[in-house]
Amino acid sequence: MNKTISFASTLVLTLLIAGCGNNNSANSYKVAEAASPNSSESTAAAADPAKVTKIVVGTGTAFPNVCFIDENGKLTGFDVELLKEIDKRLPEYEFEFQTMDFSNLLLSLETKKIDLVAHVMEKNPEREQKYAFNKEAYAHWRNRIVVAKGNTSIQTLDDLKGKKVLTGATSAQAQILENYNKEHGADSIKIVYQNGAANDTVNQIDSGRVDATLAADFVLPIIDPQSKLQAVGPELSSADILYVLRKDDAPSQKLSDAIDGVVKELKTDGTLGKISTQWLGADVTTSSVQ
Repeated sequence: MNKTISFASTLVLTLLIAGCGNNNSANSYKVAEAASPNSSESTAAAADPAKVTKIVVGTGTAFPNVCFIDENGKLTGFDVELLKEIDKRLPEYEFEFQTMDFSNLLLSLETKKIDLVAHVMEKNPEREQKYAFNKEAYAHWRNRIVVAKGNTSIQTLDDLKGKKVLTGATSAQAQILENYNKEHGADSIKIVYQNGAANDTVNQIDSGRVDATLAADFVLPIIDPQSKLQAVGPELSSADILYVLRKDDAPSQKLSDAIDGVVKELKTDGTLGKISTQWLGADVTTSSVQ
């Protein structure tokens, strides 16, 4: 059985950092991909179509190398290609991508418009209160402060007091800043929630419109190929990257267990590391939060 992967997007690309999102609205269109006769996808042909469960995967289109629209109008990137590989190895499921604004992903999961969120989502206590995560992390990274090249005045969150810091609404990085302000005063750090266009992060920091952002350690080479920015100071958090599912939901738990099994296979046979290196420039899959 050939699988059809559908996704929605207005193709308005915004540049966001790890665990953040995009500002496009959800619209649907489809891309059909034929199964290679030699690929593991051919095993899906043996599955009874009546028993195949469709899973709607929520993701974005504006995170370069992670989930984005390429020059051919195709949804691709680390998250997308990894889930396609997982889909091939789970003939009992059929994954369908739906893209939307990052800030709508978790709400869409709650309201059952989608069944799974894939947008390099970090597991943190705030999210664990409302959502379930699969157990086998498919990536791991550390968040640090990012400033303009040559800036030596900022090293810690305390140094960001009174300064403007760019971040994506509902992102894991926004949570770090918001938690700091809860402890030190609502306006200690002046949080600027991002809604700009493609090169907004680099441009805003380089021009001085904002003073800093927070980003995962793999992000800078992707968003800043001209090295206008630099990561500074110690890590602010370490995070496992996992899929987000509905909490206390039996079908979601079954899917989570199935995904965990495949992620373990992909780690063992080296496929996960290859996909990471291809899209992110390094194998970010080998560590995990203890």
